[in-house]
Amino acid sequence: MLDDELREKFLSSEDIYSGKIIRVQKWQVALPNGETAPREVVRHNGASAIVPVDDRGMVTLVRQHRVVIDRCTWEIPAGKLDSPSEDPFSAAKRELEEETGLQAEHWQKLTCMFTTPGFCNEQISIYLATGLSQHPAHPDADEFLGLTKMPLEEAVALCMAGEIRDGKTLVGLLMAQRALQAQDFPALGTAASIQRFTGAPSSREAK
Repeated sequence: MLDDELREKFLSSEDIYSGKIIRVQKWQVALPNGETAPREVVRHNGASAIVPVDDRGMVTLVRQHRVVIDRCTWEIPAGKLDSPSEDPFSAAKRELEEETGLQAEHWQKLTCMFTTPGFCNEQISIYLATGLSQHPAHPDADEFLGLTKMPLEEAVALCMAGEIRDGKTLVGLLMAQRALQAQDFPALGTAASIQRFTGAPSSREAK
């Protein structure tokens, strides 16, 4: 079946809610068979996420409580774009430094993923960051984060075991492992142990 035979056509929209992070609309669309149907749509500026891997093959993850699911999750550093027109790469560099204090010499774009295309237009650009150097973190005032460093391969194993369940983190870690293996990254496969570190809680808005 051709794509044109599957396509729904936008007819109209009604604003339901406009917030700081999302805008909710009700759309009317024309179906391929000529009938009409409603669609509940969430509009989002988009986001950037980063897989920071140091020269020892250690990846830095952030820990935060996601109140919507009432869980603390391990995630790759990430943050929303300030506007739909913001360059995702610029946002990635900003978010990495703000959340972790890390800066990267080398960047590689891994993918741009749709998070929930059934009802939301959010896209997350995911980058691999290497050649890391540590600087002071400077997060915003209303997000509390913990940080951990672990071998990338161990983080991937946690993904495969179902212990890491955040979508962007699953995609980012698996793609980063594949990309670094293709580059013969020397530190992969080391038996380094998990090194968790804690400090004063950092904060910024949940994304």
